[in-house]
Amino acid sequence: MSISAKSVSFDDNSMWVELSDGRTLGVPLTWFPRLQRAKSEELYQYELSPYGIHWNVLNEDISIAGLLAGYGDTTREARVAAAL
Repeated sequence: MSISAKSVSFDDNSMWVELSDGRTLGVPLTWFPRLQRAKSEELYQYELSPYGIHWNVLNEDISIAGLLAGYGDTTREARVAAAL
């Protein structure tokens, strides 16, 4: 059985993901800096797929498998090199 997201909601500190198997995951927004910095209206501009959640406006993709494994954001923000 493949587990997918049915809905996503937010409070001040967490993202709540209702799963197709009946569970609801609460995930700290600090795990996902792009989501934490986003405006409320941007948070709700997500798309669900069989594998995860996508925010085009935020350039963010979160897999359900990653959430279930306890992974947060695994990307690193680009560092700006000093000018010579």
